[in-house]
Amino acid sequence: MGSFGIWVLSIFLIVQSGYGFYLPGSYPHKHEVGDPLSVKVNSLTSIDTEMPFSYYSLPFCKPAEGIKDSAENLGELLMGDRIENSPYRFKMYTNETQIFLCQSDKLSADDFKLLKERIDEMYQVNLILDNLPAIRYAMKEGFMLRWTGYPIGVKFQDVYYVFNHLKFKVLVHKYEETNMANVMGTGDAGDVILGGGKGGSDVSGYMVVGFEVAPCSVMHEGNLVKNLKMYDQYPSPIKCETNTVSMPVKEGEPIAFTYEVVFEESDIKWPSRWDAYLKMEGSKVHWFSILNSLMVITFLAGIVLVIFLRTVRRDLTRYEELDKESQAQMNEELSGWKLVVGDVFRAPSHPALLCIMVGDGVQILGMGIVTILFAALGFMSPASRGTLITGMLFFYMILGIAAGYVAVRLWRTISFGDHKGWASVAWKAACFFPGIAFLILTTLNFLLWGSHSTGAIPFSLFVILLLLWFCISVPLTLIGGYFGAKAPHIEYPVRTNQIPREIPAQKYPSWLLVLGAGTLPFGTLFIELFFIMSSIWMGRVYYVFGFLLVVMILLVVVCAEVSLVLTYMHLCVEDWKWWWKSFFASGSVAIYIFLYSINYLIFDLKSLSGPISATLYLGYSLFMVLAIMLATGTIGFLSSFWFVHYLFSSVKLD
Repeated sequence: MGSFGIWVLSIFLIVQSGYGFYLPGSYPHKHEVGDPLSVKVNSLTSIDTEMPFSYYSLPFCKPAEGIKDSAENLGELLMGDRIENSPYRFKMYTNETQIFLCQSDKLSADDFKLLKERIDEMYQVNLILDNLPAIRYAMKEGFMLRWTGYPIGVKFQDVYYVFNHLKFKVLVHKYEETNMANVMGTGDAGDVILGGGKGGSDVSGYMVVGFEVAPCSVMHEGNLVKNLKMYDQYPSPIKCETNTVSMPVKEGEPIAFTYEVVFEESDIKWPSRWDAYLKMEGSKVHWFSILNSLMVITFLAGIVLVIFLRTVRRDLTRYEELDKESQAQMNEELSGWKLVVGDVFRAPSHPALLCIMVGDGVQILGMGIVTILFAALGFMSPASRGTLITGMLFFYMILGIAAGYVAVRLWRTISFGDHKGWASVAWKAACFFPGIAFLILTTLNFLLWGSHSTGAIPFSLFVILLLLWFCISVPLTLIGGYFGAKAPHIEYPVRTNQIPREIPAQKYPSWLLVLGAGTLPFGTLFIELFFIMSSIWMGRVYYVFGFLLVVMILLVVVCAEVSLVLTYMHLCVEDWKWWWKSFFASGSVAIYIFLYSINYLIFDLKSLSGPISATLYLGYSLFMVLAIMLATGTIGFLSSFWFVHYLFSSVKLD
């Protein structure tokens, strides 16, 4: 095997013997019977407003030791998660009933009004135990429905009721020690190495594999809770019936909170404990329709590619078969794309802006592909909250090198090798997309700050993001630009005439074709787009990253093909201004995605509660669409640039 292979396998065996083979941060925790288990609370969320709020913004019970923030990563903060400790305390495999938590102060007019608003807006309480969100089951028309979290309360016959008693069920699985034989082959024989489990299996333990909650609205007697302290036993039986409500919210009246917990041994293995969340009602991927769509789009793109290659190849073959005399005669009777030979590489309008947008597009596209690839390999699972956003930020900053390199090298190519102005192009590439993103996010952040939402990015995090931008992303982009300035520029295969050729009048506006070209890339994406939008705005868990990777690759292929065909069509009608049109031929898919976002807002989200929520939705959609336009436009431009260069270097025209 070699010394390197043995070394790698040894590391693997050490990891295997200690924890089993798990991805970083996702190994199981063993709890012995009676060990304390702490429940955490996340932000209150609602699909009706899309604005998260702190759990403790409502008059709920606070932990005796005070409210403490849990360790959060950058991605969690950007997503609006605020994970804090809670007063709920369990003991492993110890059932407890009628546990008194606290009684709130008498509801002030503001608290009463706020509670009613949050109930009207269908806000959910999100609890977490051992990294598992609380899940709620309910029967509706014979179907078992699942939700994460539970509603704050309910409105019934113009009266507001609060859920003040929680019935928890914790599913546990017996901890399995990893004392197993690992076999390492050495030549013809095999040496058996025993895994070194700690302490053997004398001490039994359990792992949390499920966390369920059933909320109830229970009327508590005021005189019974007067002298009770937190975690005391409630003196009378509590009947928890999920289909009835009896605790109305009244101004000037306090609310008493209680809970009970039951532990149940389950056959669910620890690696499968997220299956219940990934199979939620409404988030099942319609594999047949998506595969059908993929097949149609692939078939269509294949036909376009075949026709296109045959047309171009026929022109080239016919020209190469002619003798010199015939070629000279043919040059006098040139038609179509051969007529624009002296103008096809003429610099486009606003060349610096094109270079900057292509550079940023390469950065965004690279970030998307690498992030989806890592997610498909399981490194960014839903169990690790915030890792997807954190990973995207990390890859985006690192790929600043690619943005600077592509932008500056393209700039030098358009400038016929001139080094002048490369630093300015690299600097603008480092600031163009992030600058627009910061402008959008800052505007939306002021709306969230004004609403006291946890979705607002804290000022400290704003400072961190600015430091990451100017201390990592900008320098890396400038370094990439330096390498782009040192790299040889791309030589054009033909000379450009001094006087530009007049473009003949067209029957149809060329930009109409360009805008219509985005429908084909959109066709590859729109079904998957529904599930992505649902995961972002409806609180569903997105997990089919392997399939998303396939869709991404297909989108790249279709964008390249669409742009090639449009560029060839424009050259055939003697329109040599192909630079920007090739960019927007595939980039116009962003227009259709934005229109789809508006359609999703109207028909799927119905109507978001209030203008602030709708503004937030449209703002984030605009940000997403801009990134998609830059990425898809870059695919189209680079493929068209390669094609035009190849086409005119294949035929020598005087």
